Amino acid sequence: MKLEKKVIIVTGSSKGIGKEIALLLAKNGAKVVVNHSNSEAEAQTTVESILKKGGNAISIKADVSQKDEVIHLFDKTIETYGKVDVLINNAGIMFSKKLKDNTQEDFSRLFDVNVRGVFNTLQEADSKLANHGKIINLSSSTVKLMFPTYALYSASKAAVEQMTRVFSKEIGRGISVNALAPGPTETNLFLEGKTPEFIEKLSAMNAFNRLAQPIDIANVVLFLASDESKWISGQVIGANGAMV
Repeated sequence: MKLEKKVIIVTGSSKGIGKEIALLLAKNGAKVVVNHSNSEAEAQTTVESILKKGGNAISIKADVSQKDEVIHLFDKTIETYGKVDVLINNAGIMFSKKLKDNTQEDFSRLFDVNVRGVFNTLQEADSKLANHGKIINLSSSTVKLMFPTYALYSASKAAVEQMTRVFSKEIGRGISVNALAPGPTETNLFLEGKTPEFIEKLSAMNAFNRLAQPIDIANVVLFLASDESKWISGQVIGANGAMV
């Protein structure tokens, strides 16, 4: 029970990687806040899965791109559990187009969630995260891969990585701040719109000839959220099977 008595917010955790993270952290003793923006049913299913296994979790709706909703997310968590020990910024959106084909709305949509969302939660964490807490920001290995059609998405995640590095030196109070950059991971979000041939090509680009499973990423988050990772801060950790 590595995380016993820890209170952890996991943004965007009603499904996909976020859900797997929430389930694993709860299994290891954490009190988990399952955050979602518009997936009430899925979030409640995740909470119920945790409760059935003897864990402790609640669901809180909040769009991380909206400052007032992020304030509510933190305040409701503290009202319920008395504190926040760990913040995991998992919420994000992804779509890919050639740079020339993206609209102004596409740019705003990606950066509002992927960048402004992290900005908003970090601002709240600065005063509301417990001393000696942990912050884990989800980035992406596309930052280094430079795939065509991923210019905006990888740029948004590069911004997250740079905020991570700088904020790790600003926040103080014994709080560690890291980013985790998964490679291609088998989730509905990732698989949507991709051909079997492209999936096979991606799988062949790493050392294990497969896509990551959500649990592969969740296991790294578990370590980063635990006290065992205390001396790691200001880092971007790749979890991509030697893909890059």
